[in-house]
Amino acid sequence: MELAAALTVFLTIFLVVLTAKKKMSSNGRMPPGPTPLPLIGNFLQIKASQTLKSLIKLREKYGPVFTVYLGTRPVVILCGHDAVKEALIDKAEEFSGRKTMPTIERTFQEHGVVFANGERWKQLRRFSLTVLRNFGMGKKSIEQRIQEEVQFLLEELRKTNEKLFDPTYILSRAVSNVICSIVFGNRFDYEDKEFQAMMEIMNNSFREMSTAWAQFYDIYASFLKYFPGPHTKIYDMLEDMRLFIAGKVKKNQETLDLNSPRDFIDCFLIQMEKEKGNPTSEFNIKNLELTALNLFFAGTETVSSTLRFGFLLLMKYPQVQAKMHEEIDQVIGQNRAPNIEDRNQMPYTDAVIHEVQRLSDLIPMDVPHMVTRDTEFRGYIIPKGTEVYPVLSTVLKDPTKFQNPRKFNPGNFLDEHGRFKKNDAFVPFSSGKRICLGEALARMELFLFFTTILQSFRLKPLGLPEDIDPSPLESGFANIAPMYQMCMVRR
Repeated sequence: MELAAALTVFLTIFLVVLTAKKKMSSNGRMPPGPTPLPLIGNFLQIKASQTLKSLIKLREKYGPVFTVYLGTRPVVILCGHDAVKEALIDKAEEFSGRKTMPTIERTFQEHGVVFANGERWKQLRRFSLTVLRNFGMGKKSIEQRIQEEVQFLLEELRKTNEKLFDPTYILSRAVSNVICSIVFGNRFDYEDKEFQAMMEIMNNSFREMSTAWAQFYDIYASFLKYFPGPHTKIYDMLEDMRLFIAGKVKKNQETLDLNSPRDFIDCFLIQMEKEKGNPTSEFNIKNLELTALNLFFAGTETVSSTLRFGFLLLMKYPQVQAKMHEEIDQVIGQNRAPNIEDRNQMPYTDAVIHEVQRLSDLIPMDVPHMVTRDTEFRGYIIPKGTEVYPVLSTVLKDPTKFQNPRKFNPGNFLDEHGRFKKNDAFVPFSSGKRICLGEALARMELFLFFTTILQSFRLKPLGLPEDIDPSPLESGFANIAPMYQMCMVRR
């Protein structure tokens, strides 16, 4: 009996695997990859707590384009500069769809500009870009707003009196105030309790989305969604932020002047009023709240995390920090604030900032994409709706585009004459139709924050520079900067 039972189980598993393989072969001509097991997919090949490392290892066997099964769903993996460029740039329209990670699907449900698709995404992206530009993104007006905020930050840094402190929340509040001035029409005092609470929730949720559990849930959500677990914490944290935004929306509604928009929320409310008779309009309260949450979250965590990684790297490599100080003194001096026009005269500083972004590799697997139609790619056929991971980490660390790609080297962005050198494998903001909305704003912020802080301070570590480990605290959806303490020594 035991032998018969074992044989039955074996035959059942064999038939299920055979059926899965037939389904794969009939599912277009998908890129090759490891054979999945029933229900659990490529569980044996992908360590859920180290998804990125597992995919990079599989690349060694299957090449730059391959298919894995995360649980029951097929995902096409793109590695290296050439494959990612071919998909996101050369076939931009086909790869412009979006998949939402299961950990945050309950919150967004394909709403908000980052996670929308089709006509909804087109309407929201076009509108959001227009409003961001109208409020100064890439222009002198937003540069002045950033310069003002950095002065508030400098005052906070002076209060540390050259003693050890954790820079996490000081940086988050300063960076967040820039996007807050656009989305909400005002900055917040650093001591504002509600603002402080939002920064803590945002920081914790960003970290939680990148834990081993979150990676495990994103792979096996089809089973795990029916059970309690840490994934519910992410929803609760995002819901707290959505409710914060909902309160701001309500206040704006009560004082709205249709002829004089004060911020992004006002502009959206005015557009809602204009399109209230249009049944196909995507301008509604849900898209307003979740688009505002997209901007608030991304506009805070990306730049503040990059600054935290950057400070750590500058303390680990004091010779790099010293050269930045020298260039700042030569070009700007100590008698005026840095401005964005200085960047053209400061190739070394610009190169360092690019290298910080490259090595910090903030969103290593990008936000998941999806093909919008049956797509021919490198001789394969990827069926419409298939999820795609353009692994940005393999582009930012592509050895054909960067020398010693895992080492910190500003020379990656300098030519033999010390002039700044662009590199088309520099994709921290992704590329193609889904490139980050706020790229121009983020680039301006990073330059002005780094230069203004280093104009006034020398960054001093707790211990010896050679003992600093810049490895991420968590590495999943994002690479989370490690916690550390430092001193700001006045120059």
